[in-house]
Parts: sequence; structure tokens; C-alpha cells
Amino acid sequence: MAVAEDVAEESTRAGPAGTAEGTRRRPGRSSALPVLLAIDALAAALAAGGVLLLSHRWFVPAVFVPLWLLFLTSQRMYGPDAHADRLRPVLRATCVAAAAAGTAWLFAPRDDLLHDALIALLLAAALTLGLRRCRRARTCSGSGRIGNAERVLVLGPAESAAELLAALRRGRSPGPQVVAVCLTGPAAPGSDADVPGEAVDLLKTVRRTRCDAVIALPGPELGAERLRRLSWELRAAGVDLLLAPVLADVTPGRLAVRPVAGVPLLQLRAPRLSTRSRVPKELTDRLLALLGILLLAPLMAAIAVWVRLDSPGPSFYRERRIGRDGREFTLLKFRSMHRGAELLKPGLAHLNRYGCDRFFKIADDPRVTRAGSFLRSSSLDELPQLFNVVAGHMSLVGPRPLVKDEVARLSEDGGHRLLVKPGMSGLWQVSGRSCLPTDERDRLDVSYVENWSPALDLSILLRTPSAVVRRTGAC
Repeated sequence: MAVAEDVAEESTRAGPAGTAEGTRRRPGRSSALPVLLAIDALAAALAAGGVLLLSHRWFVPAVFVPLWLLFLTSQRMYGPDAHADRLRPVLRATCVAAAAAGTAWLFAPRDDLLHDALIALLLAAALTLGLRRCRRARTCSGSGRIGNAERVLVLGPAESAAELLAALRRGRSPGPQVVAVCLTGPAAPGSDADVPGEAVDLLKTVRRTRCDAVIALPGPELGAERLRRLSWELRAAGVDLLLAPVLADVTPGRLAVRPVAGVPLLQLRAPRLSTRSRVPKELTDRLLALLGILLLAPLMAAIAVWVRLDSPGPSFYRERRIGRDGREFTLLKFRSMHRGAELLKPGLAHLNRYGCDRFFKIADDPRVTRAGSFLRSSSLDELPQLFNVVAGHMSLVGPRPLVKDEVARLSEDGGHRLLVKPGMSGLWQVSGRSCLPTDERDRLDVSYVENWSPALDLSILLRTPSAVVRRTGAC
């Protein structure tokens, strides 16, 4: 608590002027200005060239590039607070330029002048937004930035900071570099964040680390007034202030800012679990599963014969599992163990890598057959689950199917996974499979249910082949 108060007081005493003198502008921000100017100049040049080709008149194209850059500058498109692809400033610049063209037309009443200017403005506005957004998408995906932030400082309580750092590490794309963590309370035991031994001067830390943004986490020590003061100090220092939501495992599509009585509130949209949203998914699942059965029928027949020849017993392994809404179904897999494998399980319990009854995995399991070892590592033992998908018991993508004993031990959050059908593949399967700890696998399953969307299913399906080929965590 004392840390947060000292940070706020120090930042208040520093004053905007002192901060501006003590902190240099980030190199990344200044180096972005020539790039943006070049992009906007290219957009204007392409628009001018289009007008020249259409009308064969040179007057508007000759003066359009510098004038377009001037109108963009008037709308602060190159200031420190301007985003790279904001729509409103570009539209305002277009309107101002159109008004200027209309005024010029009054003094030089030539229809072709106004005609060419309006065409050039529409082309330039579209090209400017398009080129800027392409540049931003490429930069963010390639460098793991948050906006323009490559280096960030995390400010907040120890527990919230640890959750945010874990969420950033779990991201599928490279995230920004966390250069410092300033805690506003005592550190949690085992936390990897550094707690300063004395009062923290946040602005000195910002100068020392040369960060691009400060991520503030919710907590009692960071009230509205302190955040407002901090935003002014960081603005003068050329550093962004980002406010993290309370929930880390929420996709951006579920978050929206809603003004209520003039107060901006963050809306968390409910998970998409209605019957209407399920129908397209179920139809797609069954059609793709049926197509997979038809295409893979020769392979599955060969595997079934191999399993029978490799060891005595049936080709398929059947087990009762729990599906959507707690309904039981029979899960199908190719048999990968010798007959009577369950009788040997108690004698091997001390080798269980998970150390709990929920998951039982051991290295070089003596119960696994030669064929089963290959089928497990290549995930071919799960191909018969396509019949479960066609029957409506499972989905191509979803949480892991549970056994009955596991359901009784689920937490309230864990019970949400029963709201959807279990899947052949899922978030934990493409994120490490059996290498993940138990709590991480449960968290990923619940996260899938909360954040489900067709795009998420498509992403998991596209990542599944590479996870199978890598064989990470398969056994």
C-alpha cells in the first residue's frame, strides 16, 4: 500500500515540466514518423496518379501530395497520441480538404477542379487507411507490440501482476518485453516480480527502463485520481498508459467500451452458448467428420487389422465418458494397451507423472503395445472418435471428454465445460498436450468454453496438424 502512495506522490511532485525535461522521447516513436509520412505520401501520390489517368488533367495531381499531408497534420495524425489507423481524423481531414476545394472552386469556377479534387480525396482517404492498417498489422504480428509498445512496465498488486505475466507468456504470438514490475502492495510468496525495498519513483523507473507503455492493473491503491495524474505524467514523458481488465483470459471480441451516463464502462459480453450459435457448429462438425470417415476409411481399416495382429484383443477401446449437460456416451478409440491393463494400474501408481488420480501418464508404460505406442504418439488412436462426432456425442473442437469420477470433483468454473460437447481437439491439445500441468489443462478447457467462436474453432483446427506432427506431450 505504501508503495502506491509514494509512487503517486512522487509523480505528482515531479510535474509535467520536470518530467518532460528528464525523459527523452522513445526512439520507436520518433522513428515511426518518417514511415507514416512516407505511407501517407504514397497514398496521396497513388490517388493523384489515379486522377491523372482518369481525367488527363495535371493541376490537382500536381499539388495534391503536399496538401494532403498538410490536412492530415492539421488533424494531429502525426502527434504522439495519434494512433496509426484512426478513422475519424482521416475523415475530418477529408471533409476539411473538400471544404477547401469547394472554396477554391468559388473563386475559380471550374467544374473539373472540384470533380478531380473530390475523386482524389476519396482515393487518398481509402488508401491512407488501408496502407496504415496493413503496416500496423504487420508490425504488431511481427514484433509482439501492444499498439506502439515494445517495452512495457507493469504496475499493480502482486497477484494481478503475476496473472498478467502468465497470460502474456501464454500468448500464441510474441508479446511485448516486460522491462519492470512495480508492485503496489506486498509480494505474493513465490512471485517472480521484484518488490522494491523502498518507495518507488515510478517516473524514474520509466526513464531508466525506457519503456513505451505502463500497464496498470486494478487494485485499491490505484484510484481514479491517481490514475488520472499518472496519465498526465506519462503523457508528458511520451509513454502510454494501458488499463488491464480484471480478467486476463478473455478474448478482445468479448470486451467493448460502453458509455453509461457519460462514464466509460467495460462490457464483458456473455459466452456464445445459445442454441442458435450451436447449430452451424454442429452441422459443420458432422459434415466434416463424415467426410473424414469416408476419406480415412482405408487407413482406419488397416489400423484395426494391425491392432488385432499386434496383440490379442479387440481393435477398439470403449470407455464411458461424460458429454454435454452431463449425458454419458461411449468414447471410441483404437486399443493401444494389452488386455487387463487396468489390473496393473495400482502397481504403477508411484510412476504417475501427475501425482493424482485424475490423469495417469507414465513414461515407457509397459501396458502399451508396440502398435499402441505409435498410435498414441501420432494421435491416430483417436480417429474412431469421428464416429462419436457424427453421432452427435462430440465435436471436432471442444474440451477434453471427462470420466464420471472427474465430474464429481469439478469446481464451479470447471463445471462450465459441460455446457458444450467435448472435442477431439482443443486448446490444451494444441498448447502442449500431456506436458501441461493439470490446472493449466483445466484452465484452457474453461477458457475455450468462455471465449468460443467460429474463429477460435478454425484456429484450433489449423493448429492441430502441426501439434500432431511435433508430437509434443504425446504418449
